[in-house]
Amino acid sequence: MHKTVDFHFDLGSPASYLAWTQLPALCAREGATLRYCPMLLGGVFQATGNASPAMIPAKGRYLFTDLARFAARYGVPYGLPPGFPVNTLTLMRGLVGTQLRAPERFEALLAVLFNGLFAQRRNLSDSAVLDQTLVEGGFDPQLFRALAVDDEVKAALRQATEAAVARGVFGAPTCFVGDEMFFGQDRLDFVEAALRQGASSVSS
Repeated sequence: MHKTVDFHFDLGSPASYLAWTQLPALCAREGATLRYCPMLLGGVFQATGNASPAMIPAKGRYLFTDLARFAARYGVPYGLPPGFPVNTLTLMRGLVGTQLRAPERFEALLAVLFNGLFAQRRNLSDSAVLDQTLVEGGFDPQLFRALAVDDEVKAALRQATEAAVARGVFGAPTCFVGDEMFFGQDRLDFVEAALRQGASSVSS
């Protein structure tokens, strides 16, 4: 049985960024395939009645401190971009469009956008900043924007978001190993354990 991790995420989620910095190496260690499942977190919140922890000031302050702790533990650059939280509708559509139309470039684009937001701390809601970031990463801003207004791409993002909600997702990041769901970037040790357990079950 082939092992997979389904990674449901939104680019605007700093916890998703931190999970992304760790998941490729984790999956490589365990011989698992990482499946990227972009979704629109705002749509998930609307469908589930959930909301960002930042809406509760005390919880938000703690969460951002905790995320910084994990970034230090992982040894990765981390900070919030100006104007956070970021409206990611255009970003997620462009990303999903690339996954659909040019899948071989998807992971490179994901790195450009995640690093742009949380390593370089750029406000990618600003059109000029987004264009500059895309160009620097080797992507065509006009093509990206064309994908973001494509009806097929819009429908694909809606469907991916609805599928995530139907699966039980209520926030980001959420990982699945088989039918087991793990919410939060601070649950990656459980993801790794589930992969190992699956491997043990197959070999026994």
